Amino acid sequence: QVQLVEAGGGLVQAGDSLRLSCSAPDRTFNRYAMGWFRQAPGKEREFVVGISWSGGNTYSADSVKGRFTISRDNANFMVFLQMNNLKPEDTAVYYCAASLADGVYTIPTAIEEYYYWGQGTQVTVSS
Repeated sequence: QVQLVEAGGGLVQAGDSLRLSCSAPDRTFNRYAMGWFRQAPGKEREFVVGISWSGGNTYSADSVKGRFTISRDNANFMVFLQMNNLKPEDTAVYYCAASLADGVYTIPTAIEEYYYWGQGTQVTVSS
């Protein structure tokens, strides 16, 4: 399975913003739903946001609704995560993942529904 590549993590203050990017190897991934997951030390990996193949359908975890926005640029095989009003509890390694589903009807939210993963990018939010 081909790995995705994340970028854009860093150390920020509470209330700041970050934009994460995820690069896919080619347009084959444009047909897949994609999502962002995060994992804090000692905790389980959790779903954050997901987007359908065309970008017409999105779904967010309750913890980030109104603050995080997922988008994609299929012409450049990219997906983004805009994170606003960051909180210390957002601190985690953020992973980009691709499902084999298209996400038109429902956005996959389970780890088991995603087959391609990046290595993760660290986001640290200080108070």
